Amino acid sequence: MRTLVVGSGFVGRALARHLTTSGEEAVLASRTPPAPHGDGTGQDWIGLDITEDGAFRDALQQARPDTVVLVHGPSDVTWCEQHPAAAMHGHAEAARQVARAAGNRRVVFISTDNVFDGVPEAPDESVPPRPANAYGRAKLAAEQILAELPARTLLRVSLIYGWEPADSPKWLNFFAACVHRLQAGRPVTAPIDQWATPVLIDDVVEVIVALAKAEAPPRLLHLGGPDRISRAGWAAAIAEQLGASPGLVVAEPRANGRYAGRPASTCLSSGLLATHPATAGLAARPVREGSRLLLDRHTPPTPRSTV
Repeated sequence: MRTLVVGSGFVGRALARHLTTSGEEAVLASRTPPAPHGDGTGQDWIGLDITEDGAFRDALQQARPDTVVLVHGPSDVTWCEQHPAAAMHGHAEAARQVARAAGNRRVVFISTDNVFDGVPEAPDESVPPRPANAYGRAKLAAEQILAELPARTLLRVSLIYGWEPADSPKWLNFFAACVHRLQAGRPVTAPIDQWATPVLIDDVVEVIVALAKAEAPPRLLHLGGPDRISRAGWAAAIAEQLGASPGLVVAEPRANGRYAGRPASTCLSSGLLATHPATAGLAARPVREGSRLLLDRHTPPTPRSTV
């Protein structure tokens, strides 16, 4: 399988790395080359502004993929709220370019829990979307444009987390940001009333690959983790696993900080993940298990006291 991964950020790099190390072929496409971050990405890359007319068609001719996975931005909810027109253009116009040129190729579009307004608290695939912010509206517009493609899957994913180095040029995912601040003895301020069902990046990648390879994948799939947890509660759990002082985690109301533009609940439930033939046998790990795996993989062990 040869896959064109549009977007070379956190998720795009992880997906391309997984594909190539598994013996598949992957080409990253984005406006700027992916920063290596010491993660051994090393995939082929082509420059692409997917919103430019005809640019995606040219990328298809150059990469000649069997499958296209769309993980492009903008994805910072706060930025999108401040720049709603640019956010809409970045997602909706990209979707139009893909819809015009993709043909019968398999397309997997990574969407978001923000297409819901938090009511109900953990919607499954049967619940009609109703976004409450600019990011959710832009993603939903892209979903609707891509819905008519003959071979597409819309994968809505809850809060994705994984390891990123502290010197990453863009904003870090919540887990990585917490770890680096706590390890440096700096406080983490997080809302006590903003809830998510976090999903480990490894599990997200496994599901994407399964959808890309399946003969008859679902047209729509939700992927949320098994734990419903507040950001403040999750930060406290990370501090505990690191052995950091619990006093470094400062809980605050969602309305007081950068999460004010997010729904109170950005949780997802999946009615299909465990039952659809394309993804049966796959499951998202509990958040403590996923966090522990990342810490064991990327941080040195805490020295034991000899006293």
